[in-house]
Amino acid sequence: MMGYGPMAGLMWIWPVLALAGLAALGYLTYRLAQPPSTAAASAARTILDERYARGEIDDEEYQRRRSALRTGA
Repeated sequence: MMGYGPMAGLMWIWPVLALAGLAALGYLTYRLAQPPSTAAASAARTILDERYARGEIDDEEYQRRRSALRTGA
């Protein structure tokens, strides 16, 4: 008679592990699809503003990069 051995009680573990793996994969996909946090965007904007203020980049470059930060490109 199959299924009544010492490991039969542990047969439920594989489906649970498979579901946990799928849930983890779904969560990872969800997190990677999120736009960057506002803190990271704010830090990038601060650096951009500082570079512009120091004269390291010109008006055109500043506007291009600022637009890229807004759109997330």
